Amino acid sequence: MYKFKTYQYGIALAICLIAAGCKTPAPEAAITTSTPVPESFGTTAQAQDADNNTASLNWKDYFKDQNLIDLIDTALKNNQELNITLQEIEIAKNDIRVRKGLLLPTAGIRAGAGVEKVGRYTSQGAGDATTEIKPGVETPDPLGDFTISAYANWEVDIWKKLRNSKKAALNRYLASVEGKNFVITNLIAEVADSYYELIALDNQLDIVKQTIKLQTNALEIVKVQKQAARATELGVKKFEAEVLTSQSMEFDILQQIKETENKINFLLGRYPQEIKRTNNNNFLSLLPAVVSSGIPSQLLANRPDVKQAELELAAAKLDVKVARAEFYPSLDISTAIGVQAFKPSYLFTMPESLLYSLAGDLVAPLINRNAIKAEFASANSKQLQALYNYDRTVLNAYLEVSNQLSKIENLQKGYDLKSKQVDALNTSIDVSNDLFKSARVDYFEVLMTQRDALEAKLELVDTKKEQLNAAVHVYRDLGGGWK
Repeated sequence: MYKFKTYQYGIALAICLIAAGCKTPAPEAAITTSTPVPESFGTTAQAQDADNNTASLNWKDYFKDQNLIDLIDTALKNNQELNITLQEIEIAKNDIRVRKGLLLPTAGIRAGAGVEKVGRYTSQGAGDATTEIKPGVETPDPLGDFTISAYANWEVDIWKKLRNSKKAALNRYLASVEGKNFVITNLIAEVADSYYELIALDNQLDIVKQTIKLQTNALEIVKVQKQAARATELGVKKFEAEVLTSQSMEFDILQQIKETENKINFLLGRYPQEIKRTNNNNFLSLLPAVVSSGIPSQLLANRPDVKQAELELAAAKLDVKVARAEFYPSLDISTAIGVQAFKPSYLFTMPESLLYSLAGDLVAPLINRNAIKAEFASANSKQLQALYNYDRTVLNAYLEVSNQLSKIENLQKGYDLKSKQVDALNTSIDVSNDLFKSARVDYFEVLMTQRDALEAKLELVDTKKEQLNAAVHVYRDLGGGWK
């Protein structure tokens, strides 16, 4: 009777300990995004129509320059950063296979051999000495042990811990795919940016060369005037200095052209070579692509970085569920079947050599609860990090598009004004030269007019480049290029 009560008390105590070990922290508040996306981008620069979004265009249809299309196509095949990202996708895919494998039983085959010698004056040694394996056959000393068996172990996924872990790995795989799409979008934009910069530099180089010719002609005129005592040595030296300044600028632009070509070659994953590009004579007549921004909520579906952040948030939520499941008991089932004997010749003597086992273990955490609590707290903090990152990514996407739409509008207004400025300065150069020849203005006014005209022309080319780049950037920021 006493033993029976002790057994009952032991069972009750075990149940209480398991219940205490299974107690989980209070659930956190629901994790949701904080601020909805505005209904518009707050600009009238481009039409905002849900049925008309530039991001849906394939990049080969968006860009019209065949040389640029060929460069982008090469970059998508050879770019090292993109290839590194593709390997990250393979790593994430393999992680799914690992998580999937944990849901299944592990099985194997085991073979072993050993020998045991126990002391004669021990309970086991004395028992073996008086025991016969078969009638008339004593227990060998030392005693061999040969085993061949198959075994299996399986953790029963009662609380969906392993399934949630697999789902989290799947979401991270999908996030890595979106990360690859984001790399593609940025790679296309970077190649296009560098290409337009290269053409702009070609155009600026031509402008500088033309200016050098103009300044050289003016220098010759000053020299003639000096011989006729109508100009001084100071005027000659000022014109010479201006010519040398422009010649120095020419070599600066040549260096920039070389560096830009090498940048494009790097993006294309190849060693330096000349970049084939469109003739720059009509650069200023190039028109940026017409952009339709759609509505802001479409960024959630079109922007790869937003979708990546959303998937990482979903994975972080599942990680919290996995960490919570660590507080609950785990059920492990193990089994084995095989043959075992003290001599190899007896291994397949049935049923004497047959062995089998079947066991189930229900384990609940008790002593190491602090470690599990810490893991749960870390998982919850990472979930909050993922939420903040998602909100930040959406906000950044909206602001990038808004900035680019505004930039397109303002650049067009600025370009129109700079075009008028260049036209006025071109006219003023001819006027100043005529007046200088008739000695009605001095050399200083001619120099300043040529210098102002050069700066205005270079700025006009820069503005055109910014216009073309803005069209590239808004295409990228809307989420175009990866589809």
